[in-house]
Amino acid sequence: MAEKTTKKSETEKEKADDNIIFVGQKPPMSYVLAVITQFNGNGSNGVILKARGRAISTAVDTAEIVRNRFMKDAKLKDIKIGTESVTNEEGRETNVSSIEISLSVDKKK
Repeated sequence: MAEKTTKKSETEKEKADDNIIFVGQKPPMSYVLAVITQFNGNGSNGVILKARGRAISTAVDTAEIVRNRFMKDAKLKDIKIGTESVTNEEGRETNVSSIEISLSVDKKK
């Protein structure tokens, strides 16, 4: 029985990982499309946008475009901010700001 519970938790973790969108250097509309696809295509009711450093403003823009233009019923579930320590090729350690924006939609039809 223990194997069944571990398999279930693994699939739940994989599904949770599918709901994460890592924001980088692309334009915000690329990530907006990814968020909308995640909500509509996969039947998910929650998406997490993750970004670090300069990409934070793109993640915020993406969340606001989704909420205000495309999915008016999308709600901000949670926002987490923090600092991550990153080591470069030379071994120098720097701190980088990070953000996680959780969006959710009630699927009542």
